[in-house]
Amino acid sequence: MTKRVVLAYSGGLDTSVLVRRMTEEMGVEVVALAADLGQGGDWEALRERARTSGAVEVEVLDLRAEFASSFVAPAIMANALYEGKYPLVSSLSRPIIAKHLVEAARRHGADAVAHGSTGKGNDQVRFEVSSRALAPDLEVLAPVRSWGFSREDSIEYAGRWGIPVSATKASPYSIDQNLWGRTVECGILEDPWISPPEDVWELSAPKVAAGEASEIVVSFESGLPVALDGRPLALHELIPALDAAVGRFGFGRVDMVENRRVGIKSREIYECPGALALLMAHADLEGLTLERDVAHEKARLEPRWSELVYDGLWYSPLKMALEAFIAETQRCVTGEVRLRCEAGSAQGGAVLPGSGLLSAGGGVAGPGRCFVAGRRSPFGLYDHDLATYTAADKFRHQDAEGFVRIYGLGVETWATRQRPFAER
Repeated sequence: MTKRVVLAYSGGLDTSVLVRRMTEEMGVEVVALAADLGQGGDWEALRERARTSGAVEVEVLDLRAEFASSFVAPAIMANALYEGKYPLVSSLSRPIIAKHLVEAARRHGADAVAHGSTGKGNDQVRFEVSSRALAPDLEVLAPVRSWGFSREDSIEYAGRWGIPVSATKASPYSIDQNLWGRTVECGILEDPWISPPEDVWELSAPKVAAGEASEIVVSFESGLPVALDGRPLALHELIPALDAAVGRFGFGRVDMVENRRVGIKSREIYECPGALALLMAHADLEGLTLERDVAHEKARLEPRWSELVYDGLWYSPLKMALEAFIAETQRCVTGEVRLRCEAGSAQGGAVLPGSGLLSAGGGVAGPGRCFVAGRRSPFGLYDHDLATYTAADKFRHQDAEGFVRIYGLGVETWATRQRPFAER
């Protein structure tokens, strides 16, 4: 009996070539599973591309709401940024895709699941560890690791079989996108000295005049955003709306050299205007609502949560244990954060430094900024009467003398008894 395999199918160059090669060279039936995670695109064209590539069946699943509520939401509550910069765009999407790969394998009677990740990428780890955590009995195939096709080889192979793909030798970018952001790599971007060219940016291309500014209020309930300017929105609708609101100011770019799980460094380009704005707003609201020790401990654990997700350990006991703590901290993270966006300066037709964007002579702005302009909460721990230096001050200043003396008593004792010896 011919083996049946469910492939994580993006519709791009690599997975389209993979369908054909697995069919021709491995003799398997390929079921192509595509996940709509908010990346947009022509889904009918994707179905046709998968069939042209040789897929026996094609499924397109609308997972936007599930992705937002079950995968992005915990990342917001965790203020998740890998290495303090990357909002985990691809890292968050792989475990939900793996979950549905396994479910599809059960529906279609498949013996295995497969992915198109390379041997030096992070996604192989995420797909395989997640799949084995959910279904240890299923085989996980990664043919790209052994076939050794370069990106140029794949482009030529697709041409020979008449597989329609957007990648060309002139524009060989590898792009991954979902509602949490967009990642771009390959081609000229592999040189970390070269600024990203104009055609890289989409979500953060400036669309406002120099000097323009705008404000937007994000409402949170128990750690999650629920409304923009008072308009309630589901999370999978709110993120794209905020993307557009802050991205048009040129905000939301990350250009970093990143430490991959497999031990190499890679230059990565990310566009995440909505994600970065929400993480900034959420962290700021926590500054108002979390008690000091809780805030400090949460800040210590957040990088660990991000590392676990980046490293493909979404379905791991430590990640779930950390989430239990994080969820407890969010009970009173409710309130509003006012974000202000300001356009950059016009560059008079010059290339904008560090962006590769050519500004128009008519005063189109360069990349701008987004920052927190205000915050408020019914559970805020800021007490004006304790903080003020006006006549309304209710702080008991006389208590400070005893507090400071006792607080410093240990250091004072050490200084008296041991400091002379420590300085010898």
